[in-house]
Amino acid sequence: MSDSTAAVGDRVVVERRHLDALVVVLRREHRVVGPVVRDHAIVYGELPSLDALPIGWSDQQEAGYYRLTPSGHGALFSHNPGPDTWKRELFPPQALLFEARRQGRSFEVIASDGDVSAPLALVGVRACELHAMAIQDRVLCDGPFADADYRERRQRAFIVAVNCAQAAPTCFCTSMAAGPQVESGHDLALTELLDDGGHRFVVEVGSERGASVLAQLQWRAPAPADLAAAAAVPAGVAAAITRRLDRTAAAAGLAGQPEHPHWQAVADRCLSCGNCTAVCPTCFCTTVEDRSGLDGDATARWRRWDSCFTTEFTYTHGHCTRCSPRARYRQWLTHKLSTWHAQFGSPGCVGCGRCIVWCPVGIDITAEASALLGTAEALP
Repeated sequence: MSDSTAAVGDRVVVERRHLDALVVVLRREHRVVGPVVRDHAIVYGELPSLDALPIGWSDQQEAGYYRLTPSGHGALFSHNPGPDTWKRELFPPQALLFEARRQGRSFEVIASDGDVSAPLALVGVRACELHAMAIQDRVLCDGPFADADYRERRQRAFIVAVNCAQAAPTCFCTSMAAGPQVESGHDLALTELLDDGGHRFVVEVGSERGASVLAQLQWRAPAPADLAAAAAVPAGVAAAITRRLDRTAAAAGLAGQPEHPHWQAVADRCLSCGNCTAVCPTCFCTTVEDRSGLDGDATARWRRWDSCFTTEFTYTHGHCTRCSPRARYRQWLTHKLSTWHAQFGSPGCVGCGRCIVWCPVGIDITAEASALLGTAEALP
């Protein structure tokens, strides 16, 4: 530990050899989750130590394409976000709402206790993902139908953010004003430096909780060269991002294009698989499912993720409201980029590019929006 203390807004330097203590400190009171290599992809899982991070691994991402590749160096965060999102931890794919058990001639309803596990510590959260969390907060914490389980997980979570050191060709966070620089919503924010000055991290304190954790680590004051190198990392990433989406034009124009012929051109390729909604960090649609025992003595109601790409999603009174892929894709894209503004005051997209990468046929949200708005010539 340093002899002095760091306050909110301060930046310090933690050498790589001292950063291992961060997970040790967090694991005393939190379940620590971060990027790990599993099933040939970088996903989010439990972190017993920093050695579990995808050290030495990077990735290649394009429309409908993802591959792990060796990075050739020992950086901890030399990868882009993969198919997983923090939504899986904060808003799990399924959650028990209540149970009902037979008591004589009636049933006793037992409400779920919600999240009773240890608080989460999320390590490696990127700027676009912090923006996605803020979007979900407006829906699931601050909206008229707040979700108690999400609110508890979110308020107890400790966020260790990371400034991006590289951009995938599918990234367009700069167009959505969602990255690559971490600006808010974090307890600690790391910028990884691996150069002639050694392997170290410039750490910015974002909250009092972050300052308390940092006080238990070994750190030093940054030199001007450290701060200059740290500032150059997200600046270089922003300059490297070439994919574009005009969010202002999309917000104003997409809702007025319900009969544009390009919707059918997309539908002819779309498989209605729902991959885009599953990997999207902001999609929050759910359904409820009742599960009963064969003996009829107990039943349970579960909330689980749903997708607006399924025919069952709009099944009402004996028929499906959006029966065609054309109608379903139009609903998804128009809501994400246009009508979301009226509901929640922002777009529902943060430019992470996951929906492009994990679409089996490589449908590109930026290309489709540009075609619908008549600005396709602006694409890279």
